[in-house]
Amino acid sequence: MSDQIQFIVEKLNQEPFRKNYNLISFDSLESMQLLQLLSDVLGEIDPKHAVDIREELPEQTAKRMLTLLGILKYKPPGSVSDLSAFRQGLVTGSKPVIHPVLHWLLQKTNELKKRAYLARFLVKLEVPAEFLQDDTVADINKQYEELMEAFKSLHKECEQLKTSGLSTAEIRRDISAMEEEKDQLIKRVERLKKRVETVQNHQRMLEIARQLRLEKEREESLAQQKQEQKNQLFHAEQRLQRAQLQLKEMHHAVVDSKPESLMKKLEEEINFNSYLVTEKIPRELQSKKNSTYFLQKAVAEPAMSQSDLNVLEIKINEVNAELNQLIEKRMMKYEPIDSKFSMYRQQASIISRKKEAKAEELQAAKEEMSSAEKQMLQKTSQAHELEGSEVLKGDELKHYVNKLRSKNTFYKKKRLEIAEITAEYGILQRTEELLKQRHEAIQQQLQAIEDKKGISGYSYTQEELERVSAVKSEMDEMKGRTLDNMSEMVKKLNSLVAEKKASLAPVIKELRQLRQKCQELTQECDEKKIQYDSCAAGLESNRSTLEQEVKGLLEECAQEESNYHYINCMKRNVEIQLQRAKEEMKAYISPDPQERRRAIREQYARVILEQENLGKQLREKQKVVRESHGPNMKQMKMWQDFEQLMECKRECFLKQQNQTAIGQVIQEGGKDRLVL
Repeated sequence: MSDQIQFIVEKLNQEPFRKNYNLISFDSLESMQLLQLLSDVLGEIDPKHAVDIREELPEQTAKRMLTLLGILKYKPPGSVSDLSAFRQGLVTGSKPVIHPVLHWLLQKTNELKKRAYLARFLVKLEVPAEFLQDDTVADINKQYEELMEAFKSLHKECEQLKTSGLSTAEIRRDISAMEEEKDQLIKRVERLKKRVETVQNHQRMLEIARQLRLEKEREESLAQQKQEQKNQLFHAEQRLQRAQLQLKEMHHAVVDSKPESLMKKLEEEINFNSYLVTEKIPRELQSKKNSTYFLQKAVAEPAMSQSDLNVLEIKINEVNAELNQLIEKRMMKYEPIDSKFSMYRQQASIISRKKEAKAEELQAAKEEMSSAEKQMLQKTSQAHELEGSEVLKGDELKHYVNKLRSKNTFYKKKRLEIAEITAEYGILQRTEELLKQRHEAIQQQLQAIEDKKGISGYSYTQEELERVSAVKSEMDEMKGRTLDNMSEMVKKLNSLVAEKKASLAPVIKELRQLRQKCQELTQECDEKKIQYDSCAAGLESNRSTLEQEVKGLLEECAQEESNYHYINCMKRNVEIQLQRAKEEMKAYISPDPQERRRAIREQYARVILEQENLGKQLREKQKVVRESHGPNMKQMKMWQDFEQLMECKRECFLKQQNQTAIGQVIQEGGKDRLVL
């Protein structure tokens, strides 16, 4: 504490205060003198607070100081945790309160001056919401906020310039250095001119050098333009690919679609967009505005200590508890009547939540689809750069899949045929082996017979002769057939060519005329299309401007209508309140007791009296209940004990009856055995 007071005295003895205090004189200051000293320090920080506290009321002084301390974000020390005690100490000029404030202010005088200067322009003036409904007030408030943002940006630029390190001395040194360099360059240029003047045709060479420099600069600019045009061409190709892809998708979507389905899709998209515009986005925007408003309000408020936060938390808990009690009372009061409505409300809230969830899912799916389309465009461009084939999609992919399926079935069918042929080939191979074995056996038998008869080799020679003659006859027959076929084919081809020439001659003439006509119609179509596009563009621009004007007028009309209804409602409420006040005044002043009893004041007085009587009766009943509570509890305990005793007796009686019944059964069983 002594170090704190010593620091305060040192600062007050310096400029601009120059108080000439010592520790004893400063400690002996009275409360009014301390408050005046605090006001002088605050006036040094903010000139508006340089006032004589004797000329204003103590409440005004405390309010003024607390406001400025809140703007400067002063936090009371831990020893003065209670905010009310701090305010009371500030009003009375208590030393434990004033000394820490002076120490904090004198420590950060320059920083607090800057903060007070900014607070004059950045502390936002809160305008009530009902005043903002007026267009003039709303426009002025908007201009006020824009000017505040402009001041923020200008102040930041000013601070950056101040902290950039460029002082006037450095700038002057830089200017002098540049002037020296300029003089040196001028002298160097003069020396070079003198050296060049001795050379023949130096003017022409200087002109050529200048043209060379210009051409090099032009070459650099052209190279830069070429690079920019390449980039633009690349971006244009990407846009063209995206447009072609969108056009292809639109063609695929329109090929098999009907007007009814297209209208249904458009209606669904319009409904979804209207839901986003009218319900979802305004709700989110309103919530963002509310959160921003509360955050700005929290930032504008002065700094709060932990005790203030604890007090606020206690108040919030109390208000929540009271709100829950009111909700329970309301539910108990209106539940039998509004049970059906509550069920419908619950269903409506569930449906609205589901609707919001589905809208968010749809929005996420659309974003995912757009990102997937971007990735697909990138992959397509990469494939085109690598000279790859185009990626199939839509009907082409379906056609390709169907083609693969047909080829797969054909492949399976042929595979089965190959398996059958392979099996048959195995059988035939086995048959061939058996026949070869039989043939060899027969040949051996025939050779043995020829050896016996003395004509060995006869059968082999005969087979060779027959084979050669058969081959010769087949060759002769094949040659004859080939010559006949060739001659017939030549005749047919000649006749077909003649027929085709004769039949195609008029068609070719007609085709030439049609080609010429097609070229004329194509040229005319292009001209009409250009005219149509220009006309459509003009009409579209006119339509958009008219739609914007109509939309603005409708919004203005709706705003004016809402203002009109709001003013009428407020007028009606004021008239009703005025009428009720007149009637109440008339009834209250009236000498007639019956008329006076109709006054609201008398009715409330009667109700208050009835409630007081009812409270007295209830307190008397409570007193009687409290007095009879002990005996009644004892009596209830005695009755419970009596009830337990009777229950035990009943159980004992039932057990005894069961035992006697079992004994009788045993006796009867013994008698029956004796009889037998």
